[in-house]
Amino acid sequence: MMTADTAINLSHQLFRSLADAGSPVEADRRLLGVLAECVGARQAALWRPTLPDWSLIAAHPRPTPAVPEAVAEALDLGGSAHLAGWSATPLSVTTGAMQPDVLAIEAKLDAATLTEMASLFEAARSAARQLQRGERLDELLGMSIAWSASSDTVALLEAMAESATRLFAADRATIFLWDKRAAKLVGRPALGLPGNQLVIPEDAGVVGKVVQTGTPRRVGPRDGGAQVDRSTDTQTGYRTKSLLCVPLDAPSGERLGAFELINKKGPTGEFNDDDEAGLAEFAYLAAAAVASAQQLEDLLDQRDTLIDQAASGARMLGESPAIAALRKTIDRVAESDLSVLVLGENGTGKEVVAQSLHFRSPRRAAPLLAVNCAAIAESLLESELFGHEAGAFTDARESRAGKFELADGGTLLLDEIGDMSLAGQAKLLRVLEDKTVVRVGGAEERRVDVRVVAATNRDLSQRVREKSFREDLFYRLCVVTLELPPLRDRGEDVLLLAEHFLRSFGQSRGRKPPKLSAGAKKRLLTHNWPGNVRELRNLMERVAYLTDGPTIGPEDLSIISRSAGTGENGATELFEGTLTDATNAFQRAYIDHCVDRSRGNVASAARQLGLHRSNLYRKMRHLGLEEGSSGTED
Repeated sequence: MMTADTAINLSHQLFRSLADAGSPVEADRRLLGVLAECVGARQAALWRPTLPDWSLIAAHPRPTPAVPEAVAEALDLGGSAHLAGWSATPLSVTTGAMQPDVLAIEAKLDAATLTEMASLFEAARSAARQLQRGERLDELLGMSIAWSASSDTVALLEAMAESATRLFAADRATIFLWDKRAAKLVGRPALGLPGNQLVIPEDAGVVGKVVQTGTPRRVGPRDGGAQVDRSTDTQTGYRTKSLLCVPLDAPSGERLGAFELINKKGPTGEFNDDDEAGLAEFAYLAAAAVASAQQLEDLLDQRDTLIDQAASGARMLGESPAIAALRKTIDRVAESDLSVLVLGENGTGKEVVAQSLHFRSPRRAAPLLAVNCAAIAESLLESELFGHEAGAFTDARESRAGKFELADGGTLLLDEIGDMSLAGQAKLLRVLEDKTVVRVGGAEERRVDVRVVAATNRDLSQRVREKSFREDLFYRLCVVTLELPPLRDRGEDVLLLAEHFLRSFGQSRGRKPPKLSAGAKKRLLTHNWPGNVRELRNLMERVAYLTDGPTIGPEDLSIISRSAGTGENGATELFEGTLTDATNAFQRAYIDHCVDRSRGNVASAARQLGLHRSNLYRKMRHLGLEEGSSGTED
């Protein structure tokens, strides 16, 4: 029996030996070395009964050639045994084990001393396991943070497998995801197989049993491999000797699949209770990351679908030579970051061109924002474009990013840029040249990566000559110039667009789209379309909702005769009715034009017309204009 001082000294040595022990096997080997040195023994070993034979867990200083007789005797007796120069005693039964490990020391020790040494060994061994578990959890936490940023499930699974093989000293690892619809388990990584992927039936082998039951399973080298599905080994030429598999359950409780480790490294070549407990913790965090990545992938797929839908809607419809040539030019320049200047009358589709450029570019997943430079007061335009800091001006209670910052990585449409003030132009030029913005009231320069598409119905070259538009900004913007033809110059495109709008509005209303009669087509083709495509779209929307018959006749298009009196080309329309009718028709058209030009901002339109906002609303009601569709007040 050991003295108290000897027991205390041995305990200290056992615990000191655990510093930087690394794996559980290394910790066991160091503890056995301390015991052997304490009693002057040549060897010490730890054995585990794995019927019908024994497995060596750890040994010091090297593996013993055979199982000492005392080991089996101690297990049979359930206590100390002394045979052939060896002393052995069983340890406590660990969680999940059927029988205890047996400690064996090549020395003749009395039962009391051996029992005390075994007790101290177990205490130090348990502490080592707790310490290693804590270190493993710390490492798992760090890995889970990295995993949470991943949106690529395949790359995530490969990273998890690499981490698991390192943490649990396994030769390989595979994560199986359950495809319930196909009744398959899809495993990655799968070395030696096409595409680094293994697909098996959902109930095949050990993995299938774990997925179906939710119970972890272990297969050791002494089990004969009867549970292992050898078909994969046959395909790859690899030999599975030991295996550990645990279920992969999401935090919601949904079973995602299973996590499998193959071929334990080390003297025993088999996975133990600590490995199983550790892999269960690992799989819990892995499942959360996989579920998050799959959700993110689903969201990205939905985003891509929405982008594709938006891109399909952002296309220039028409077969006229001018539109065909425009589409080709858009396709050529969309991939670049060149600045584009879009010219054309109001309503010709300048914003659609900007959308086309954006959705056909590498920036398609980033924001596309638009600013109407004519609809924003000069005093607010700088804040709108570049943002402001809190307290920069009255009512600036908090900091706010401008459109350039919000569109970072994407595209910014500067509509009606011909109406921007010279002061605003100077600030815009600086941003385009330096690719930095400074918020109003701030000093920090913020880098921005934005493609600028400018649009206007003005003759900018004329405004440059008049000194109302900066020449340097003009050349900066018009690296590529796209000119949209007015609808009156597009011939049969009028009918193609009309039928497109009728189909679209017919679907919205849930009715079969009406057909255009020959008389209606003639009327559409002879109209001057001062409001261009926007006017045609609004007309088809009214017709689709206000007519119930299967055919649209010229009488259904009588609204055309009450539309704009003077187009942007300067031509005067012929009006039917009295002078009062013609005057009212002109006022309706001109108010519509001003509201459209202000992008629906009624207050801005009122300023252009020289009216108070309330007077403009009164005039609109008098003329029968729909206030609800006229836009915003501010």
